[in-house]
Amino acid sequence: MSGMTDKLMSRLPGLGDRIDRKPVVAVVRLHGVITPTPSPIGRGAINLNSVESALTRAFEHERLVAVALAVNSPGGAPTQSALVAERIRQLAGRKNVPVIAFCEDVAASGGYWLACAADEIYAHSTSLVGSIGVISAGFGLSGLIERVGVERRVHTAGTNKLRLDPFLAEKAEDVEWLGGLQGELHDQFVAWVTERRGDKLNKDHEDLFSGEVWTGATAVKRGLVDGLGTLRGVLAERFPDAEIAVAEPRRPLLARLGVGGGMGAGLLGAAIQAVENRATWSRFGL
Repeated sequence: MSGMTDKLMSRLPGLGDRIDRKPVVAVVRLHGVITPTPSPIGRGAINLNSVESALTRAFEHERLVAVALAVNSPGGAPTQSALVAERIRQLAGRKNVPVIAFCEDVAASGGYWLACAADEIYAHSTSLVGSIGVISAGFGLSGLIERVGVERRVHTAGTNKLRLDPFLAEKAEDVEWLGGLQGELHDQFVAWVTERRGDKLNKDHEDLFSGEVWTGATAVKRGLVDGLGTLRGVLAERFPDAEIAVAEPRRPLLARLGVGGGMGAGLLGAAIQAVENRATWSRFGL
């Protein structure tokens, strides 16, 4: 009852100031594959829509002294990575509070992009950090449809409308085009990391932006993270008097009622997405 009593007393004229109200460090969990599609069966998904309410709640605390990001992501869509990171910086600038990221199992590729939205980054010595690169993956099914006697029919307007179709043989010019896109995205990724980490980066290592991934202990030496530590441990040392409040996202009504998101083709799509997400985690042995 003490918590309720404090709230009631804080609303009475002249009494609210007498109550010792602790500062708040808000925690936002960024867990899952970064994808614009809703979360399939299994681990969650990160996108601007799914984390917006949690970020807003985190930065709305009246007694806010810092925001902590608990990052556990193998990466995913570059656009969603950038959108979420930019939103974090926008809210941090508005509230003028420090943002501290904590890498858990993995903060790789887009996951590290998110971590770089923080002013400081910490990791466990066993965390997997980095993978500053771009990847595209798919399947070549041209031989399969020939064996089962299926004829592929595609009609387009525009000479470049049908690139890298998985049911057709791969063309060298299409691969070259894809490489150009990946190179441009990689340059943007490198620019973001360089902007956020600045002189902290140890650029003596030529493989810094090679797409390689390192343990947290090695990531410290390369300047990708500021130190080793856990969320609870670092926050207890930095803000000993603060209350830690986890900002949870608002869930849709159907999710709160435990109702699934679709049947038939919807379930098939969710299953395929779950397999793709599983493959993304598996690249890091998770």
